[in-house]
Amino acid sequence: MHHTFSNNLARLRKERGWTQEKLAKALDLSFQAISKWETAQSYSDIALLPRLAALFETSVDSLLGYVPTKASATKYEQRYQCDGYYWGVAPNRMCYEVMRLMPPTKPLRLLDMCCGEGKDAVFFANNGYIVSAFDIAQSGLDKGRKLAECNGCVVSFFTADIREFIPNDTFDIIYTSGGLLYFAPDKREEMMSIYKQKTTPGGLHAVNTFVEKPFIARAPDSEDNEHYWKSGELFSHYQNWRFHVALAEQIFDCNSNGHGGSHQHCMDTLIAQAPHE
Repeated sequence: MHHTFSNNLARLRKERGWTQEKLAKALDLSFQAISKWETAQSYSDIALLPRLAALFETSVDSLLGYVPTKASATKYEQRYQCDGYYWGVAPNRMCYEVMRLMPPTKPLRLLDMCCGEGKDAVFFANNGYIVSAFDIAQSGLDKGRKLAECNGCVVSFFTADIREFIPNDTFDIIYTSGGLLYFAPDKREEMMSIYKQKTTPGGLHAVNTFVEKPFIARAPDSEDNEHYWKSGELFSHYQNWRFHVALAEQIFDCNSNGHGGSHQHCMDTLIAQAPHE
């Protein structure tokens, strides 16, 4: 675990483009201390681990290389171990809408929640955004890192559970394709409010979620912890935001890249802009 911490620390620091001096300053330490941690000559005081995790928007478990039991409990942990990419590598069409509405003509920070195997996160990073991306499935994150490496771009991937993760920093763009499905109905108002607060004035949310319809059966690869939304419910959380793209009750065919069997989904999609100060 000692060497895992050292490797993870060096990787996370470099993904952010930070020098050892910058990290040391944030922790009120000398850069020599950071150098020793990264070369496994010494180990961080345990009291500093939460601060380190917060700086890199990750968990202490992930920083130490430990995958908690609940993370391996998701069915996608096994699904992402398949050959190839479970969802393919083509970006979601929301990605192109985000680029059209807020192109990276200046440094823009983007958070991809429930990024899966990282295809959309890599697309954004490859086009100039500063991207952080998380998922609960470590096998998906591993594939995302490989995809980023193959594309010659940098994504700050980290392990987190969308039901619990609260960003420390603000983002210009918050993006998720399917991730909102894990918010239970009694937690949606709270969590959506948090993510709106963590968005810069004039920033974007690009989100979609699956909608319950009595004439559409649940997908064969669905999980027990998924909570389908009601038609139009997503839009009610953004009453004071400007709608750029709003698609209600879009029904489409899906075969989960051949792994889940042919089935249908109903989905609401929204790209909305936060009020300017």
